Amino acid sequence: MRAVAPAETGEPIRKVRVESVDKIADAIVAISLVSLDGDALPDWQPGAHVDLLMTENLIRQYSLCGSPADRMRWRVAVLHTPDSRGGSAWLHTCVQPGDVLPVRGPRNNFRLAPARRCLFIAGGIGITPLLPMIEAARGQPDVDWQLAYGGRSRSSMAFVHELEQMGERVEIVSEDESGVLDLDRILGEPRIGVAIYACGPEGLLTELERRCRSWPPGTLHVERFRADAPTGGSAAGAETFQVVAQQSGVTVDVPPDRTIVEVLEERGIYVPVSCGEGVCGTCITRVIEGDPEHRDAVLAEDEQASGELITPCCSRSRTPRMTLDL
Repeated sequence: MRAVAPAETGEPIRKVRVESVDKIADAIVAISLVSLDGDALPDWQPGAHVDLLMTENLIRQYSLCGSPADRMRWRVAVLHTPDSRGGSAWLHTCVQPGDVLPVRGPRNNFRLAPARRCLFIAGGIGITPLLPMIEAARGQPDVDWQLAYGGRSRSSMAFVHELEQMGERVEIVSEDESGVLDLDRILGEPRIGVAIYACGPEGLLTELERRCRSWPPGTLHVERFRADAPTGGSAAGAETFQVVAQQSGVTVDVPPDRTIVEVLEERGIYVPVSCGEGVCGTCITRVIEGDPEHRDAVLAEDEQASGELITPCCSRSRTPRMTLDL
């Protein structure tokens, strides 16, 4: 992943101070961030995340899991994964209270929509974006909500003690004690008026998508850690296609082993990139002409179907030529 200069994104980069770093579960730390001058931080809504610019070439996204009502601090929780590409390892081993970090955001691709009944389903560290959503649901007496939260063991599950105080609406299931989440029981029969929000490992989200096909369209809302490979294809493209950057007047060929972003960058056209995997939404670009082959996990189904937007960090073109608003 390349470094992203502030001018490339148009989004302001601010510096925050690490207020605390606390171990809250096996291999998970909660990091509290405050402004340098003691002023309130920018407003945000449940489902939002921030970019942490940890080193020159290391940018990662983390869900805000504190309270939106607390304007003085942001909280993120970070799992140190065995296959870490550097982000979680750096935050676990290098960050100390008092350190200053550049951040960008907040940005929200996982918004909480109005609903009379909300079902939250979390797997492991996927609990983080759901916590502010649960707080919002609890603050509305007319909203019926439930949480099903699964993990390998209770010691590996973040915020368990906090959630246990919420009573019978919360179901905590650890594999070493009770097995995996019983999704058929948790979901029940398809019905109207339910919003399902889920975040966690890909296996959990795939199973939820399969089971929710018979539910009303738009019922299930998911946030992924990484984008899927396209159905029936691999991560690499099958054919070369052309991309026209209309504003710049540049046309490039994008071969099967390169991304749109990489090829355009070589011609001096810098597209804002953060995750590089189609999960953060930083690089979303308007399509003027052509048919995108979507490989992201951030655009909604209707946005993908419209063909008007693309994430050029990972997506490709189904047509031989595509024109972008760049």
